[in-house]
Amino acid sequence: MTLSPQMPNGRFYDALGSTLVDGDVPVPQRATLMLDHDARVLEIGLPDSDRAGLRWPVNDIRQLPDIAGQEGVVLRLNSDPLARLYLRNPNVLKYLPKLKTVPAPKGRARLAAWAAGAVAAVALQIGVLVPLLADRLATYVPPAGERALGEATFDQIRTALAGTGLPPLPVCEGEAGMAAFEEMLVALGVERGTDDAIKLFVLDHEMVNAFALPGGYVVFFRGLIDAAQGPNEVAAVLAHEVGHVVNRDPTRHALRSAGSIGILGLLFGDFAGGAAVLFLTEQLISARYSQGAELGADQFAYGVLEEAGVSPAALGDMFERLRDEYGDAEGVVAHFLSHPTLTSRIDRSRAIARPDFRYMDVISDDQWRDLKRVCADDWLPPAAD
Repeated sequence: MTLSPQMPNGRFYDALGSTLVDGDVPVPQRATLMLDHDARVLEIGLPDSDRAGLRWPVNDIRQLPDIAGQEGVVLRLNSDPLARLYLRNPNVLKYLPKLKTVPAPKGRARLAAWAAGAVAAVALQIGVLVPLLADRLATYVPPAGERALGEATFDQIRTALAGTGLPPLPVCEGEAGMAAFEEMLVALGVERGTDDAIKLFVLDHEMVNAFALPGGYVVFFRGLIDAAQGPNEVAAVLAHEVGHVVNRDPTRHALRSAGSIGILGLLFGDFAGGAAVLFLTEQLISARYSQGAELGADQFAYGVLEEAGVSPAALGDMFERLRDEYGDAEGVVAHFLSHPTLTSRIDRSRAIARPDFRYMDVISDDQWRDLKRVCADDWLPPAAD
């Protein structure tokens, strides 16, 4: 008998000889099929058995390929991995709407929980454990180790900026200019004449920048000196970089970056695009670290400049000129910068300067002229009066 909608009770019925293998009984069992009034449940009767029949929701029934090459159709239930129903009457299939639907993977909630836990663990390591460990380790790094790291990094920077196959970027060694820088350091109260004293270098490059490296290395680019309109602006940047050295920010940052890159490298490896993701992620992390360090170095510079009788607003003057030429960064872009926005730093430095105090220049006009020509090959001493 085939499915018939004319049965008295309004159900569809099939007794053509379907077979059920339910996983509990080791032999196939003859089965009769009946749909309920709403065609939502397929009732499977077992006429040759004392066992109760089964009820399969039609939306949970899926069709399997018959890999044995038998005639008929093989059905299974999503919630039962073992049971199989072998149909000889294909007419019942039109009442089963989701035969070909791929079932949703099981355990998605558990998988999502594990994924969230993994992300939280990585965030905890990068955002909390690595910074704490780096801050602790920085206090144990011997001065000789810091100097070696700073020297190696300085050499790498000179080589990278020079370009492939070219000699390292030259260091400016104008005697009078470096003497002016030395006077500036003394005026700012920076310790000199010791093994741990700051080592100041000027690189002959147009980049408008300065930075500090582990081991007390402070590096200026010629471009920053050219961009400055007075010695106090250079002194303000110098005081800021000295603040990084005093706070050991370069060493802390190197340790943090090494730890973060190590963890992210384990996650991303060498898959396609992994290097870009690794770079951008590390930049975001580094920006967060550096922004806190930059604010601390700014605060240190304000105090040093006040003690030397130099206006803290000189730092804002330098930043304002850079902002006018290169613009500032706001919003999402600012998160990827290694420094806070220039506007915020300008406002902060000018708010700290005392409007009723008479500030002075950190070095003389002649010394400033010498410093401006620290990278010039044709330097000449000032003419005699």
